[in-house]
Amino acid sequence: MIYTFYKYQGTGNDFVMIDNRHLMFDKNNTKAIKKLCDRRFGIGADGLILLENHDTLDFKMVYYNSDGNESSMCGNGGRCIVAFANLLGIIKKVTQFMAIDGKHDGVMEADLVKLQMQDVPQINIFDTHVFLNTGSPHHVQLTTDLKNIDIKKTGSKIRYGEPYNELGTNVNFVVKNSETNFSVRTYERGVEDETLSCGTGVTAVALAMHAIGETKKNLISLETEGGELQVSFEKNDFKYQNIWLIGPATQVFKGEIEC
Repeated sequence: MIYTFYKYQGTGNDFVMIDNRHLMFDKNNTKAIKKLCDRRFGIGADGLILLENHDTLDFKMVYYNSDGNESSMCGNGGRCIVAFANLLGIIKKVTQFMAIDGKHDGVMEADLVKLQMQDVPQINIFDTHVFLNTGSPHHVQLTTDLKNIDIKKTGSKIRYGEPYNELGTNVNFVVKNSETNFSVRTYERGVEDETLSCGTGVTAVALAMHAIGETKKNLISLETEGGELQVSFEKNDFKYQNIWLIGPATQVFKGEIEC
């Protein structure tokens, strides 16, 4: 079958987008999803995102990692699908849509897309790292030499190690630049490699750094390999809420592919 696709990227985190409102795409075809995301034999992307109809909200987001499996929430993907829905004329500047982790609000402001993330009621603080779920599970740890870390080797060891094992986790390595600015590199499960940016990852980093006292600010800039993102939030008692992921989302190209 021939599919029309759109390629989007948010700070280097790239996605194949397909308008699946007529449910023409075979979501059980893992092989086809992997091929679309393959950087040598397909279009090339960190994941595939399908935009589908929803009964009460503007649309539904269905996300697959590049390994072909449906995944937990993708923050940059969520921002990109807001821009995609705007391109399709489904929304204008403001939207509400459904993702695997629940309802999300999105706002388009000039070149930026703001995505409201789910509340985070629990952050687990350990001696060497922090663990929390921002729609996807994230291991966060500070380092002093972000540039020279072998992210794939070190990240995969943590991702498959105790206590994560088969369930796995995403792994974020962080350097503090100032109270409002942190640099981040992320190993993503499902991609099984470093990605240039991870939306749920930088969200996790911002909240983790606040939780362990590395910052007292509630608007944090995160420098990723693919560019800068911002995360704003509020803390009430032990709960983080009103969390927004902010950054660019850009269409790269449009095409057709047989798959």
